[in-house]
Amino acid sequence: MTLSSWQERAAALRPDGRMLIDGQRCASTSGQTFDKRSPVDGRLLGAVAQAQAADVDRAVASARAAFDDGRWSRQPPAARKKVLQKFAEGLLAATDELALLETLDMGKPIRFSRSVDVPAAARCIAWYAEAIDKVYDEIAPTGPSALALITREPMGVVGAIVPWNYPMIMAAWKLGPALAAGNCVVLKPSEKSPYTAMRMAEIAVEAGLPPAVFNAVPGFGHEAGEALALHPDVDAIGFTGSTRVGRRMLAYAGQSNLKRVYNELGGKSAFLVFPDFDDLDRAAETAAGSMYFNQGESCNAPSRLLVHEAIADDFVARVARHAPAYAPADPLDEATVMGAVVDEGQLRTVMGYIASGQEEGARCVAGGRQARADSGGVYVEPTVFDQVRSDMRIAREEIFGPVLSVIRFRDEAHAIALANDSPYGLQASVWSSHIDRAHRVARALRAGTVHVNQYDEDDITVPFGGYKQSGNGRDKSLHAFDKYTELKTTWLRINA
Repeated sequence: MTLSSWQERAAALRPDGRMLIDGQRCASTSGQTFDKRSPVDGRLLGAVAQAQAADVDRAVASARAAFDDGRWSRQPPAARKKVLQKFAEGLLAATDELALLETLDMGKPIRFSRSVDVPAAARCIAWYAEAIDKVYDEIAPTGPSALALITREPMGVVGAIVPWNYPMIMAAWKLGPALAAGNCVVLKPSEKSPYTAMRMAEIAVEAGLPPAVFNAVPGFGHEAGEALALHPDVDAIGFTGSTRVGRRMLAYAGQSNLKRVYNELGGKSAFLVFPDFDDLDRAAETAAGSMYFNQGESCNAPSRLLVHEAIADDFVARVARHAPAYAPADPLDEATVMGAVVDEGQLRTVMGYIASGQEEGARCVAGGRQARADSGGVYVEPTVFDQVRSDMRIAREEIFGPVLSVIRFRDEAHAIALANDSPYGLQASVWSSHIDRAHRVARALRAGTVHVNQYDEDDITVPFGGYKQSGNGRDKSLHAFDKYTELKTTWLRINA
């Protein structure tokens, strides 16, 4: 589709900002709303319902009633599977609508909203739909006088709180396993990207999901998010966001009903390049592409580039040459590969980190400036810092923007020490042509996912999550069912 066609669609768009509770769109109890502006060009997208504690109470009460009466949890597996398959098909049928909402809401290029985010969300729902009737319970070994059953049961009401960087994908990662297991869900999207969550809930109802099984309540974290996390009738929280807020989620559980809390939090992923790798330009192109994808607003972005000192000058120059290819442009142009950061606040944060890197002595070799200021939107140039020390803020703190920090290492042991010298442990990548070294380093890295000679080429079949302050529990794969199910043992005596 041409730029002018997308612009015409965007101009005609009137997104519905009302929440969805018990299968119906509705305003907040108080009638309060907040304005949502697009980071693409500053346009007002509309007024969004500002959910507060009373609205969360309504949503949770509806979800609890739906769970208790078994309208979803007691349906046969084949019936639940059919509904979730139709839900996935409905997402794909609405690809252009959802992609446009996502791009206008949080600024990513329409080419990726359309080719990555919508299909990935649909694939996730479809994959868990297929898993429903393929995951079996267990029978424990016993003597002839007993039968021991080990069964998985849905947890009940799940609160899902998702971030603004991948709104649909993150929602699908929670919804897929939670709904497949038979739970009811209350989804709280970020106030910075609320629209697709409500539309996803609407599409689920259209696909046959019973009312109140999936509710969506937009609002601010300190109001709707806190109320959901503290709610005594919520059995589990699946949260993706910052480590700072993840700590609060754990505290809220302690202050309320000791609900299960599963956090997928921040990252400062290391991208290690050894001098024996035989295609340095591919490694440099991958480092740049993975860093600047989604404007660097990815928890698993490889924001720490660790390079052996023998090849560092050459490798940094290669990365810097690739950086201009990711110059931000109009997200509604299908040729654009890097769009807008999510809002003015995030722009200030990113520019503050760039200033900090310069003040602490790092050398900016590419980017470093705000871009497209005359567009009315919020954009940052793809930025590369060389000569970064591991004690600098840009090396230790999650920036969530297009800023790459290059740190040099002496040898393998030094590289491992630098990579592990972080409070985070979400992801890493090792680039070496020696299989022994690749395995050895991968085993030594304290990260939930380690890629070798590539970055981020995994899929829904493998778990995603981190070590240390990057969170607990795993999204994706069959392992995600562990978060949304309880294990029950039933021991039966059998008389002779």
